[in-house]
Amino acid sequence: MIFTNSRCIFPDGIRDGIDAVVENGKIVDLRERTDRREKNIIDLDGNYLAPGFVDLHVHGAVGRDSMEASTEAFRAICDFHAGGGTTSLLLTTATAPIAAIVDVLSAVRDCRSSIKQIAGVHVEGPFISKNKRGAQREEFIREPSPDSIAQLLEYADVIKRVTLAPELPGAIEAIAQFHARKISVSGGHSDAWDDDARAAFARGMRSVTHTFNCMSSARRRGIYCVAGLLEFALSEPETNCELIADGHHVSPTLMKMLYRAKGAAGICLVTDAIAGAGLAEGSQFSLYGRDCIVKGAVCVLADGSALAGSASRMIDLVRTLVRDVDLPLHEAIAMATENPARAIRLETKGRLAVGADADFVVLSQKLEVLQTFASGAQIFPRSPNRIHP
Repeated sequence: MIFTNSRCIFPDGIRDGIDAVVENGKIVDLRERTDRREKNIIDLDGNYLAPGFVDLHVHGAVGRDSMEASTEAFRAICDFHAGGGTTSLLLTTATAPIAAIVDVLSAVRDCRSSIKQIAGVHVEGPFISKNKRGAQREEFIREPSPDSIAQLLEYADVIKRVTLAPELPGAIEAIAQFHARKISVSGGHSDAWDDDARAAFARGMRSVTHTFNCMSSARRRGIYCVAGLLEFALSEPETNCELIADGHHVSPTLMKMLYRAKGAAGICLVTDAIAGAGLAEGSQFSLYGRDCIVKGAVCVLADGSALAGSASRMIDLVRTLVRDVDLPLHEAIAMATENPARAIRLETKGRLAVGADADFVVLSQKLEVLQTFASGAQIFPRSPNRIHP
């Protein structure tokens, strides 16, 4: 297939007049556009062609949750997020008993080959701070133990990312073990001091989870003001920062501050979408036993005490950065594609480049998702490709 008549979005800018040639699900050429008649042409009518979005943090959508550990739930979640341009995602667990998390890991291992978008699992909790638990269930929070880490590492082929609080007893050792198995370690739901974060960084932690949310910041230790996990992440060039840019979790001013500190290359957009994503305003649902509601286009605990996650798809985050934070479109796209792919070592994802997977999202000038392709196959909308013979 030849994708033509588009505006291609690269990390360093937007270029016209380029055809993307696809064979066997891979990009085999990016060439100057020609007017010659060829078979299997997909005319994109001057719309944007971007790499498919990569979401590192997805709990659910349309009433379904990753913790269901079922192929049906996983497929519903992936189908919904394909409509937002996502072609690769990490199904994300909640703080729960290790056995329940293992059930999810096992289910993903069994079905990931049949659902193109599943890149693996993000294990968020149970090794987190009770003080920064957010909507996570306190009764299941625990310290990392050799036995619990060993159980998870049996699924090192499935786990791509782990969120934990580096200040917990045993956390530094756990970070080293995960890092040694090439699992991305992210500090989050954490009340860490600066020295805790630095110790974690020294053992392999290179990310922080949903920056600004459920995260320690500068405060006094005795008579001295000491940085928290937030300031450590902002100041350390090798640490990348997840950002829920839905316009609710983080204000535009804070997003601008993060951008000034990290630059476009240091930020990974994540939806942190939960089962309420795709449901109508006022809909009630559960987050692993916590009653939640969709309110004001975001998901909150039913008692209103905390945010529970987003109701967004990745394209919503890109639009927020472009329209409310005034970032260049190509930089916002890089935060949704190349950066997260690099963070979890997805070498063939997140790029318009020869040899990369033909994962594309076609965007209108108003940044609406028109089509989504995974390995050259259209996954949104679910209709035949518009190919001119």
